[in-house]
Amino acid sequence: MILSSAPQIRYPDCYGIDMSKMGDFIAFNAAVEILKDRGKEDLLQELWQKCKDLKADGLLHTENVVQQVYKSSTSTEISYKIAEMITPKGLEIPVQVIFQSIEDLHKACPNNLGDWYFTGNYPTSGGNRVVNQAFMNYMEGKNERGY
Repeated sequence: MILSSAPQIRYPDCYGIDMSKMGDFIAFNAAVEILKDRGKEDLLQELWQKCKDLKADGLLHTENVVQQVYKSSTSTEISYKIAEMITPKGLEIPVQVIFQSIEDLHKACPNNLGDWYFTGNYPTSGGNRVVNQAFMNYMEGKNERGY
């Protein structure tokens, strides 16, 4: 069993910690795999196009498009998929990954609400721009920062 005192890290941080590539986040990769398992990977193309349209209109900063990737999965489903993804082939021992919930994080740290890399609710529009650019980079196979 793997326990995390933090929720699933799902989004880039552009406010000091260099976590800016979508493909580096196991929770994002798990959500993408769940979409593929359910035959809904077309959503990724739709969101990529939406990001490109927003960028062309100078509006990439107006919303976090990537939040839609997680809408069809629960945190528990993503945790199960993460466990599946990190379990070595042939290992007979079941692997379970448990993350703290956002709600419990807020209870534990009521005066520290910097949770955007867990929730995608950035305190500035620059965060939305970074996450959307990071998603476009992911979709385009670019291994570079979103900022």
